[in-house]
Amino acid sequence: MAYGGPIPTTRLYTRTGDTGSTGLVGGARVAKESPRIEAFGSFDELNAHLGRAAAFLSEQEATHRALLERLQHELFLAAAELATPPETRREGRTIGQVHVERLEKEIDQLTAEIPPQRSFVLPRGGRASTEVHVARTVARRAERALWALHRVEPQREELLRWANRLSDLLFALALALNKESSFVEIPPDYLV
Repeated sequence: MAYGGPIPTTRLYTRTGDTGSTGLVGGARVAKESPRIEAFGSFDELNAHLGRAAAFLSEQEATHRALLERLQHELFLAAAELATPPETRREGRTIGQVHVERLEKEIDQLTAEIPPQRSFVLPRGGRASTEVHVARTVARRAERALWALHRVEPQREELLRWANRLSDLLFALALALNKESSFVEIPPDYLV
């Protein structure tokens, strides 16, 4: 999948990756198992999970669907940033402080709608909320992949903070969806 613009060919295959490398924006090639590819590949996987979660939202949940769709666009922005070497990045095509602050505001709005959490909860509920819980776990893995990349190639603080807030937002959304459907959260039983 190409990030940062349309695919420059009518074919979906290029054969350029047949030897274990893949292209970055600008033409540089890196190993397919590199931390950079693992990071933006994880964001790509998360994007697909958000699309799946949105498919299970009802018409009455259009606000939540719009949130997930916007997050999908932000994930493409993050992936495009990771697929572009720092020296060739264009200004304004990156995750910024405005994205971090918007996630924080949305987390605050969603948590105001749900009862205070005093423990972990089992990742359960309706179809949409369980899909959002799965997306939350993928978001955490994507964040870990981003930090692994950061250890070898420092990444911008805004991107790191945004990735951290993303899973928090998805957790709050899953709980809000459960509350809206009157699902009662179940804390883990550590004495089983």
